[in-house]
Amino acid sequence: MADTTIPKVTIPSLRAKKAAGEKITALTAYDYPIARILDEAGIDIILVGDSLGMVVLGYENTIPVTMDEMIHHTKPVVRAARRALVVGDMPYFSFHLSEAETIRNASRFLKEAGARAVKVEGASKKRLRLIEGLVEAEIPVMGHVGLTPQSIYHLGQFKVRGGAAKEADNLIRDAIALEAAGVFAVVLECIPMEVARIITGRLAVPTIGIGAGPWCDGQILVFHDMAGCEHGYLPKFVKKYADLQNILTGAVNAYIRDVRAGSFPDDAHSYHMKPEAAKELKKLDRIK
Repeated sequence: MADTTIPKVTIPSLRAKKAAGEKITALTAYDYPIARILDEAGIDIILVGDSLGMVVLGYENTIPVTMDEMIHHTKPVVRAARRALVVGDMPYFSFHLSEAETIRNASRFLKEAGARAVKVEGASKKRLRLIEGLVEAEIPVMGHVGLTPQSIYHLGQFKVRGGAAKEADNLIRDAIALEAAGVFAVVLECIPMEVARIITGRLAVPTIGIGAGPWCDGQILVFHDMAGCEHGYLPKFVKKYADLQNILTGAVNAYIRDVRAGSFPDDAHSYHMKPEAAKELKKLDRIK
C-alpha cells in the first residue's frame, strides 16, 4: 500500500512552484536504485529519458530506442518513486504515424509502467495536433523545444538552437503554441539564456532548462552526466557533482587485486559453522 503521508509532486504543485518563484528540480533515471536515491533526496521530477539508449544501452544516439525498452525501464523507476513525478519519454517513431497510435503508445506509460506523464519532442503543426489529442485523452504531456535529439539525422549535429533572431523568435512561438496545446511544462534544451528568459516570462506553465541558462523555472540533467559516470565529451552545460567513474573504477580495481591476492574473502567475510556442528561434521568425515 502506498504511503499517503508523503506528499507527491503533482502537475498543479509544479505550477504552484512557478507562481511562487520556487525552482523545480529534475533528473533522469532508468532503474530502481538510482530512482530511489533521487526520490529520497527530494527531486521533483524523474524523467525516464530516451537518453537511456546512449547512457545505459550503448546506442550511438536515441533513435534506436523502442517503446518496449522505455516501458521496461520506466517500471522500476515508478516502483522507486514515492514522491517524485515520473515522466516517460516518448521515443522516436512512437508518435509519428497517427493520433491513435500516439495515444496508444503514450497510454502504455501510464497503464503498464505507472508513469504520470509523457514527454514529446517538437512543436510542428502535426505535433501540436497530436499533443492536443493526448491531452484530450487525459494523458499529461511535457513539451520539448530547442535542441531535439530525435532530430539528429535532420540537424546533422547536436548544437545550440535559437542563436539567430529569427530562429529564436520561432522557438518562442513554438513554446507558446505548446502551452496552447495543453502541455503542463516545456523543456528548453540548448538555447541561449536570453531566449529562455523570454519564454519563461511568457508562459504560465513551468519551463525546465537543460543548457538554457538560469532563468528557467527548473533544471534537468542526465544523471550519469552530473554524477560523473560518463567518460569522454560532456556538453558545456553539464556540471559534474561527483566523479563516480573514477570512484567505481577504483573499487573494481581494488576488488580484482584482493581476489587475485587471496585476501578476499577473508575470515570476516565468510560464514562459519557453529562449533558443535563443526565437530559433528569432522566425525562424519572420518567415518567416510
